[in-house]
Amino acid sequence: MFQKLVVTEPTGMLQYGIDRLHKIAGQVVSFDDIPASEEEMVDRIGDADAILVSHTSAYPQAVLSQCPRLRYIGMCCSLYSEASANVDIAYARTRGITVTGIRDYGDNGVVEYVLYETIGLLHGYGPLKWAEYPHELTDMKVGMVGMGTTGSMIATAMQLLGAQISYFARSVKPEKEAEGMHFKPLHELLRDSEIVCLGLNKNVILLKEPEFEVMTGRKMLFNTSIGPGHDTEALKKWLASDPQHYFFCDTPGAAGDPEILQFPNAVRKGPPGAGASTKALERLTQKVIDNIEDYLEAPKRFT
Repeated sequence: MFQKLVVTEPTGMLQYGIDRLHKIAGQVVSFDDIPASEEEMVDRIGDADAILVSHTSAYPQAVLSQCPRLRYIGMCCSLYSEASANVDIAYARTRGITVTGIRDYGDNGVVEYVLYETIGLLHGYGPLKWAEYPHELTDMKVGMVGMGTTGSMIATAMQLLGAQISYFARSVKPEKEAEGMHFKPLHELLRDSEIVCLGLNKNVILLKEPEFEVMTGRKMLFNTSIGPGHDTEALKKWLASDPQHYFFCDTPGAAGDPEILQFPNAVRKGPPGAGASTKALERLTQKVIDNIEDYLEAPKRFT
């Protein structure tokens, strides 16, 4: 059992999860706003031995080094790698602080969002129209940049509706090849695809001016990553160059620059993001609680 657990900022956890925290910690302190500075983070953490954090703040060595009693950090957000995490996991390890994270909790809503926007544009259900006559996804060329959980789910859904799927990833994926999805080098994929979906790790900027230069003709570009997967100035130039270059994202962070959303051919879903459905928050809450309970049951397994 923890002596004191601090929820340092809004996490999206549902009430039943907050109630559960009171059974696994002697004292629970929750904050409903984002800390404004590192000094405020340190003040909030205080003498806590456990904290829960979200993706909206960074927790570097400068913060963690001032929290001598801290032994557990639960990330209520996606943890794909140490390099992309907003917690300095490497430093935490030297202090004997366990850091856990979650993943694969908001993917279903993101898939639905991509299908919604794609089908709406192809059929002209909204103010934007792909062509004079409605189109189906059948035989549309879709390129996936990144084939993690979300990318794979989007690809499968689009393939079921008749799209032709290619992908670019760090390596060829035999299981996807067996499903009729084919690896292409990045520039070839960008040139050939009518619809491009980015599903990249945080802080990975893959599309720069040379990449946008090969994306000519009528194109849809989706970014379902946590942050921008593109150079913002290059994207602005691409959007300005052709009214049939469309950009879709579901959060301001995925746009990278608010000015991008002023373009008439750039579309962002209103808040919250597509991954913040009630089911996603249920999954988030349960995964966070499971991580805590696993740690408290056998903390030595995490060292």
